[in-house]
Amino acid sequence: MKELATIGVAHGEAEVDNLVLKAKEWISKEEARRQPRLDLFGEEREACEREREEVSRVLSQVENILLNGCDLILDRTFDRIGFNRIDDDVFRKLVKARLAYPASKAATVEYLKNHFDDDVDLSKIYRYLDRLSDHQHELVQDISVRHTAKLFGGNIGVLFYDVTSLYFEADYEDELRRTGFSKEGRHSNPQIILGLLVSLGGYPLAYCIHEGNKYEGHTMLPTINAFVSKYGIDDFVVVADSGLMNNSNIAELESQGYKYIIGAKIKNESAEIKRWILSQPKADRQMAEYDKGGGRRLLVGYTDDRARKDAYNREKGIRRLEKAYRRGTLTKDNINKRGYNKFLAMNGEVKVTIDYERIADDARWDGLKGYLTNTAIPMEQVYSAYHNLWHVERAFRIAKSKIEIRPMFHFTRKRIEAHVCICFVALKVYKELERMLRVSGIKMSVDKVLALAKTITTIQIKLPLNRDVYTKTMLMARHQRIAKLFDEDFWVTQ
Repeated sequence: MKELATIGVAHGEAEVDNLVLKAKEWISKEEARRQPRLDLFGEEREACEREREEVSRVLSQVENILLNGCDLILDRTFDRIGFNRIDDDVFRKLVKARLAYPASKAATVEYLKNHFDDDVDLSKIYRYLDRLSDHQHELVQDISVRHTAKLFGGNIGVLFYDVTSLYFEADYEDELRRTGFSKEGRHSNPQIILGLLVSLGGYPLAYCIHEGNKYEGHTMLPTINAFVSKYGIDDFVVVADSGLMNNSNIAELESQGYKYIIGAKIKNESAEIKRWILSQPKADRQMAEYDKGGGRRLLVGYTDDRARKDAYNREKGIRRLEKAYRRGTLTKDNINKRGYNKFLAMNGEVKVTIDYERIADDARWDGLKGYLTNTAIPMEQVYSAYHNLWHVERAFRIAKSKIEIRPMFHFTRKRIEAHVCICFVALKVYKELERMLRVSGIKMSVDKVLALAKTITTIQIKLPLNRDVYTKTMLMARHQRIAKLFDEDFWVTQ
């Protein structure tokens, strides 16, 4: 026996265990010294260790990680339209936030801070909204019109106009926010009327804001007159729904020399014209024309789909009325309620009954739709142009559901106008991105593209020697469907 080393002296069980571990470690090292083992993978092991150290060193230099995939796409689209003419960083951020994270201004502040380390003060945003001038409104419309005209080869051609109501979460009115007929059933909430002028395809051109109790038909002509005067447009057709038009509006359109296609209220026509309409054979997708004189043409079309829909809606309304009648709850109050109250008749002062003769007469009009125009274009083109009104209706749906233009929580006219201006630009960016996805063959909706882009990150690494910041946008396998949107060449060639 020969003592090679003394590990230590223990004074308790815990110290004994510790010394045993140290002794085993000493024995292992001594055996390796006396009989070195052949390490066939030593170089590979060292390379792996150096790799780990290198990665650790690089990661230690990461300065920032941004969840900015959505932001990069919207920035490119914003610039492509031409809104970068507006040298205003706050405006750009507010527009992109309406598309990426539509919320209140307070929530927008948190979004900018959490995603981009952008510490924008809420009071600063409110002061900014107060300063956003009418000139900004005119400038964004000018940029939008010029970009849209370029898409159509310089000739916009058809102007679609419609209005909607935007309500406020408030209990009192002022000169702008007034209670009126709400398209969303919020009749007790103050609201404003928003008029929107779009081109074929639903690209926004101009907008106007009016008091919440203003008649919709009085909003269209001032908007069109201002638009035509500013851009010198002389060859166009105005398309609008019948709810916006009355005889005085039509006469004013004609006095201005405007061509129009509007929905006709065929049940309000003269007895002679109504007899002619009902005498026409009802063949699916067939149209007939009646010359009203003075260059006016009344076109009446019939479709089986519309007939089925009209019959279904009427039967549904009648069942509701009959149910109320059997319960004894059908009173003259129903006359003033929405629904099929036109089928109710008042007998004396108190008794209300269902008029089945009116129901039978109403059924004769199932499937019929009228169009009034002073153009000379063929009937098929009139039909097609009018039914493209869905573009402006869809634009309103995008503004309400995707951009969340309402409900509004602003209380001053300047802030309301600034909020609508920001949402108008966001709508234009949405539509342009939608167009680019279509022409580039990316078969995804704008909403799905933006949702996927929100998972894309950009890493910023500070290089310690030359002190530059290296930036890399990280595209994973799941992002390949939209990878071309992050290619510089894509935005040049499209």
